Parts: sequence; C-alpha cells; structure tokens
Amino acid sequence: MASSIQASRGAGKALPDAFFDRDARALARDLLGKVIRHRVDGLWLSARIIETEAYYLEEKGSHASLGYTHKRRALFMDGGVIYMYYARGGDSLNFSAAGPGNAVLIKSAHPWTDALSGPDALARMQQLNPDAHGQPRPPSRLCAGQTLLCRSLGLRVPEWDARRFDPDALYVEDVGDSPEVLICTTRLGIPAGRDEHLHYRYVDPAYATVCTRNPLRRGQRAGHDYVWVDRQGVALPDAP
Repeated sequence: MASSIQASRGAGKALPDAFFDRDARALARDLLGKVIRHRVDGLWLSARIIETEAYYLEEKGSHASLGYTHKRRALFMDGGVIYMYYARGGDSLNFSAAGPGNAVLIKSAHPWTDALSGPDALARMQQLNPDAHGQPRPPSRLCAGQTLLCRSLGLRVPEWDARRFDPDALYVEDVGDSPEVLICTTRLGIPAGRDEHLHYRYVDPAYATVCTRNPLRRGQRAGHDYVWVDRQGVALPDAP
C-alpha cells in the first residue's frame, strides 16, 4: 500500500462538469486516484479516491430504480451533480453520471496531503472523525468507508445534496496519480435479488487493504469473485 501521507506530483486541475458526464462505470474507474477537496474553516481537507461503485437507473440496486423523487433529483440531472443521502446514520457522497438515474458512489478514500492540504488539514480530519474512544483515528482508517469519508471531510447532506461543485469550497482534482490496473468486483450492501451479482465496484489495488472490504482477502478467487481490469474496463488475463 502506498504511504498514508502523499505529496502531489504537481499542480493539479479541478475536474470540469464534462468529466462526470459519461457512462457510470467509466466514471467509476476514472475517479480512482482523483482527490476530493473540501474547504473547512479555512483548511482544504483532502482525500484520494480508492474505491467506487457504479449505479444505473435500470438495475435494481440503484436508488434511481425506485423512481424520481425530489430527494433523488440529483440522480436525474446532468453529470457532475452531487447526490448525498444518509446510510446507517452517516452521510454518503455520490456524483451523477451521464444519463438519467446513473451515478457513482464514492465508497472509500485515503487522506491526501500536499502543499494545499498539509498536516493541519490531516489533523482536522482526525478531529472530525475520532475513533470509538474519542482518540485520533489512524490515517489509513479515516476514510475507509462511505460514511467515514464524509465525516472526515466534513461533508453533510443538508449542505451539499443536489448542488454542483464549487471551486472555492468543494471540488475533485486530477493530481496525476491514477492507477493503470484496477480490481473489479461486486458492490457491497446490495440486498439479494437486487442485482447484487453485478461487477460494478472498482478498487485501486494499492489500497485494497484499507478500502471498505478488501477484495483480495483470503478466500476470494480471481476470475470468480473479482477480476483485474485496465482503466478502460477490459479484463486482464493475469494479476499485475
């Protein structure tokens, strides 16, 4: 796994709305390695995306498959709209993709530090998301799950649901550190009979041990429980 404190390879760029206006699975793959930045009390809290899940209107695992409501309106907008909801009492972050009802869930991330987001920003993330005993959570576990991610970045449903990115407050940046080989597997928490078999979850293998659930854990079989793919989603014959 890469170091928990990483340096940017150079000045990155905030991703334009057009970046998100693409097929949900393609977007889920291309978001791996990108950095979410949220400004809190003058600090830019940042996390590198390491795990994503794609969702489509026509499949039963998606919120959009339940139909349009005002709460789900962001899912039916153009790509690049933020959709947030509550999961198990915590906040969850999604981005709309191309096509009504299609989106990507940001499943987990990893703290990112550089010239913009330094040690003070990391300390603020730990303050926002302490462990069960009120102690600083290790950096590797700060964003290891969709609700932990939002808590560490200070992202809340009332503030950001159905909004677009704001370069002065919240955006996603390309820092030039995207993986070339990915793990593709089934999504987590999908009830039986709701297309739980679909391989719509993508994980950066360098961070597999600190994502929501390690797809390479003991007992998982390549070619059955997961497959290796390139950034275009093409299956690779062998592990890297």
